Amino acid sequence: MIGIAGILVALVLLMYLAYRGFSVLLLAPLLAALAVLSSLDAPVLASYTQVFMKALGNFIVLYFPLFLLGAVFGKLMEACGAAGTIAHWIVGRLGQRRAILAIVLACAVLTYGGVSLFVVAFAVYPVAAALFREANLPKRLIPAVIALGAFTFTMTALPGTPAIQNAIPMPYFKTTPFAAPGLGILAGIIMLAFGIAWLSRRAAAAARSGEGYGDGEAEAEQRPALDKTLRPLAHGEGYDLMEVGTHAPIRPGIAIALLPIVLVVVLNYVFSGIVFPALDAAYLSQPKYGPATLDQLIGVWSIICALFLSNLCLLALNFTRIADIRRALDDGASASVLPIFNTASLVGFGAVVASLPAFGLIRDAVFHIAPGNPLISLSITVNILAGITGSASGGMSIALQTLGAGYAELARAAGIAPDLLHRVTAIATGGLDALPHNGAVITLLSICKLGHRDAYLDIFMVAVVGPLAALIAVVALGTWFGSF
Repeated sequence: MIGIAGILVALVLLMYLAYRGFSVLLLAPLLAALAVLSSLDAPVLASYTQVFMKALGNFIVLYFPLFLLGAVFGKLMEACGAAGTIAHWIVGRLGQRRAILAIVLACAVLTYGGVSLFVVAFAVYPVAAALFREANLPKRLIPAVIALGAFTFTMTALPGTPAIQNAIPMPYFKTTPFAAPGLGILAGIIMLAFGIAWLSRRAAAAARSGEGYGDGEAEAEQRPALDKTLRPLAHGEGYDLMEVGTHAPIRPGIAIALLPIVLVVVLNYVFSGIVFPALDAAYLSQPKYGPATLDQLIGVWSIICALFLSNLCLLALNFTRIADIRRALDDGASASVLPIFNTASLVGFGAVVASLPAFGLIRDAVFHIAPGNPLISLSITVNILAGITGSASGGMSIALQTLGAGYAELARAAGIAPDLLHRVTAIATGGLDALPHNGAVITLLSICKLGHRDAYLDIFMVAVVGPLAALIAVVALGTWFGSF
């Protein structure tokens, strides 16, 4: 019992101190040591160097190219103005009356194309602020609108998304990014519909009560940093955004802006479904390559190739629009380091916890939550761990590092397709991960200059309740009809 109590205390402290702003890089090893000490019979230093650091290193070895190429892609999209073009084009087509849907779709297109959700938040907030002010919608809704488009269905549900949450399950279940596409699309529709309905209801209630953009805040805040104004398009077909007093390079047109994003999705499908399955990869059986199997690597290889070629395309199409290419590439590369080390540190923490005797008791209890249906057990486990760590990828990694092989075996015994296991795992990360201590939530509120008290309720509804509802639907349909 002391060992279990130590694990629980370590997890609670991890959640609380991360919420208070302490770095996960420091918290993960220290609290892993606390859990080890509570076990009484486990060596602290050996657990750190032989368990924690090995798990951290293995995660970085496998996924660093995805973080690196994804961060560079996002920075190039930002530097050449393509991200702004896409956001402005969607807003211009849908107009002021559909401001909420316009911003959600702008975020969704960018994140589905591989742009980091942090980059999306910075890029879209000025557009959202200008549009919400013009439409006299409450500013407090902006964080939830961005969260719906960037933190939910494009991160976990839609097939082919290059998000790390869609990549982590692939080596465990030998799947591709397009696992269970029908269920993924259905989950995405549920998240989007629920979120839009909630936000529209909140906007309507604000309008009835006479609440506008902000009580005197619109005048005090003036224009966002990018200094944009809205102007009606010809024939009243919505609104366009106009630069005021800027000398930035002309942004690309919508076709050029969208092409690299389309390429990410299309190439991902081509490599994972056509190119790599046709390869003779017998050489992977050699010890110097693992040994490994092609099934274990197709998913990661496909995303690496898709992002690499899309980055080249992005550079070729926008070479003259990027003021300092070297700086953009360097900034993108640098931006990949902290996120992967934060996630890898949580993976190391999970590996240490999993090595303790007390964790065996917890694992057995989790396995028996839903005897005969590993989908329910897996959903609960991943969501709880994502909530405790405040990280979708961190919670998923801990769950799969410690229990992935067991769930795969249970699924085989129950006749559950690996594709279904993959999709349920990915969707399960997007729920309790968005609790108040989540780093992306804290960053988003900071960008919007709002506090949890102002805006978190709406974030909770669209980024926690909506994804949980979608997860329940997918688990139920998957149980009854299997993967589709």
